[in-house]
Amino acid sequence: MAATISAHGGEVVFESKPVRTHLIELYTSEGCSSCMPAEAWMSALKNEPRLWQDFVPVAFHVDYWDHLGWRDPFASKIWTERQTDYSVRWKKESVYTPAFALDGQEWHFGALPAAATETPGVLKISVNGDRVAAAFKPASGATGRYDIHVARLGFSATANVTAGENSGRKLIHDFVVLSLTNETMKSGAKELRLPAPITSTAEPRTAVAAWVTQAGQIEPIQTVGGWLQ
Repeated sequence: MAATISAHGGEVVFESKPVRTHLIELYTSEGCSSCMPAEAWMSALKNEPRLWQDFVPVAFHVDYWDHLGWRDPFASKIWTERQTDYSVRWKKESVYTPAFALDGQEWHFGALPAAATETPGVLKISVNGDRVAAAFKPASGATGRYDIHVARLGFSATANVTAGENSGRKLIHDFVVLSLTNETMKSGAKELRLPAPITSTAEPRTAVAAWVTQAGQIEPIQTVGGWLQ
């Protein structure tokens, strides 16, 4: 079971199990009408007992639907570039929404993935305000070059859409990536700062998700996350 420990000075510590925690990524847009079922499925994960233990969900809003007349306030060109990187690795001719990645592999939502059995190692992050300290101890004990990725997540993000495919609808989003920082780890450790969120959400509750990859790669090795408030 992943550990969440409150410490002095507002610090919160999240530590993964040695067994892999799945990273579930959704690529979505407020300009896409077919994204709503996928968004509803992801929102329901807030009530899953396995949340933060067996899997960590994150939702990246892409910007390539903005041309229909509605600018998604949670979208970023950087998130679109991330999905494009996946599409190249998956040998896809184009990007699409809704799209899911499970541990870096193309996936289709429905039943939750079974608990993983691989044991890549333990990822631990300490969060104090916008300051984050990360440490990764691979199960093999071997040293290597890794990148750490830390996302700030927002909940109950709402929008009254007035143009595009969802015109006239009120949309609600959860697990929305509001900021992401990517840093290289040296000797399995790194101290970093979370960038400011690209926009705010209606619900004050926030969460953090972090995952480690081989340096320069996109596929996660280990993941951890949890509620900040």
